Amino acid sequence: MRDDLASVVTFLEGVHPYDTLPRNDLVRVARSFVRRELSEGTEIYHHGVPLEGLYLVCSGAVEIRDANGGLVSHLGPRNSFGERGLMRDGRAATTARMEEAGLLLMLPVAEFTALCAAVESFHRFFDRSPAASLSARARSGADLAGMRVADLLSGKVVACRPETNVVEAARLMRAHHVSSLGVTDAEGRLLGIVTQRDMSNKVLAGNFPTSAEVGRVMTPDPVSLGPEALGSDILHRMFEHGIGHLPVTEGGRLIGMITQTDLTRFQAVSSAGLIHEIARAQDVAQMAAITARIPQLLVQLVGAHHAHEVTTRLITDIADAVTRRLLGMAEAQLGPAPAPWVWAACGSQGRQEQTGVSDQDNCLIVDDSASDADMEYFRKFAHIVSDGLQACGYVYCPGDMMATNPRWCQRTEVWARYFRSWIATPNPEAQMLASVMFDLRVIGGTAPALFEALQAQTLVNAAKNSIFVAHMIANSLKHTPPLGLIRGFATIRSGEHRNHIDLKHNGVVPVADLARVHALRGRLVAVNTRARLMAAREAGTLSVSGGQDLLAAYDLIAQTRLETQARQIRQGQAPDNYLAPSALPDFERSHLRDAFVVVRSLQSAMGYGKANLGQ
Repeated sequence: MRDDLASVVTFLEGVHPYDTLPRNDLVRVARSFVRRELSEGTEIYHHGVPLEGLYLVCSGAVEIRDANGGLVSHLGPRNSFGERGLMRDGRAATTARMEEAGLLLMLPVAEFTALCAAVESFHRFFDRSPAASLSARARSGADLAGMRVADLLSGKVVACRPETNVVEAARLMRAHHVSSLGVTDAEGRLLGIVTQRDMSNKVLAGNFPTSAEVGRVMTPDPVSLGPEALGSDILHRMFEHGIGHLPVTEGGRLIGMITQTDLTRFQAVSSAGLIHEIARAQDVAQMAAITARIPQLLVQLVGAHHAHEVTTRLITDIADAVTRRLLGMAEAQLGPAPAPWVWAACGSQGRQEQTGVSDQDNCLIVDDSASDADMEYFRKFAHIVSDGLQACGYVYCPGDMMATNPRWCQRTEVWARYFRSWIATPNPEAQMLASVMFDLRVIGGTAPALFEALQAQTLVNAAKNSIFVAHMIANSLKHTPPLGLIRGFATIRSGEHRNHIDLKHNGVVPVADLARVHALRGRLVAVNTRARLMAAREAGTLSVSGGQDLLAAYDLIAQTRLETQARQIRQGQAPDNYLAPSALPDFERSHLRDAFVVVRSLQSAMGYGKANLGQ
């Protein structure tokens, strides 16, 4: 690369976010860069040292390693590095070394800081702590008026061509349970709209025969909005024009339809409202009809920019309400329980982290006074509750971690023996079971103290057994972030989810595993992943800097997972945990990858036995 200013400017014009700068500012920034031609093997900076600035690769290759020497990534031309340390405390969070000889450009700290303060695109691209901006967006308002139109759309576009017969159009409406159709040309561009009222007024009670084409009956060139418009724009257009159906277009193409019924349904659905209905439900069928509206609630909560921990808590609250209602139904059917008991949930429900994809993980803990005949009552009890959860959409656990399994419906003494055995002999099965059961949370029952005493003693025994802790640490490192070494993602290579990443097992689960180990080390009773990380930071088992980085990484990964599920629901698909990285804009993809880098670095630190993870 030539060393004249013009060549640097030309190079920066092809690198984001420099490409967002006005020409004069770009030239000024280009002058600020310091050129460094380095040979193979040269260390650029070492972990923990003060950084001179932000680095940008022009040629050659750079190797990035974490604090423990673990390989994080290989970087090539147009890749930046050093921003994580600069945005935190100014010290390098990794070690960088030239893998191949080449040219680097270094933007001094003062210039980098000034750009981040003055240019929003720079701050958004390099800021690796999205939680604050999410919270600010949530505070801006979660009501209908403040939501984007795109976040209100649900289902697939239902449309017809102008030459479609009106009878055929009416059948199409009936088949899709809609009250209007968009009328489009062959390329999907909106030409008009036809409603059930048009059919009634213009055909049945009007002058058009049933053989008429839709193009003669439709309202041409209807009022429409784009996906970035707000809910308030919908309300204003409907009131101003006296309409109940509003097409949504992008580039002239129809992408959805908003109706007054959609707005009414949106305002009627809330977690509190669903819980109120569940508490009054007379049978399982009624509850199943209520829980069927959870996907819509998820879309609303995500669209209103609630933080992920708020959304998952509200979704979990509904599962808790369903479980408690089923517990009451089971007792009403079988009669009063013959001994004190407690129903506990583990997995995502136990951690209060349920999303749009949830199975059931639960157990029954019964007082030691229960006889064998009494235990038969509780086994029947468990089947009533578990079958009810299945009917309400909380599918049976594939691993049979349910109270219907006699192994997980036991007296307190047996449960205590389970935990003692897992701690004393931490074989692979014991590690897996302990990981699940350390996430237990009481949902209902007559004697919560049964669980509290069991939990307190188990935490003491586990924390002081260094061998068990070491095995739990090893178990927590089995799920790894989906990182490719060449500044990309390690996507799934074949099958239904080819070229996707799993945001659950390779995203949120690694963080949940790290948080669980910290809770174990600190004898912390918190079960929620975020609460565990914050408690660990306060207790000192997780360093302040490590905790800050891991919380920010977790927030971004968990929020991305929810946004992916909400988008799938809006498109009429069943939500899952898979994301195609190529579907994300450049800066979002970069931030997500950096979040995975943080998780892997913290896993590496735990693997090396650091007492204060992240230091």
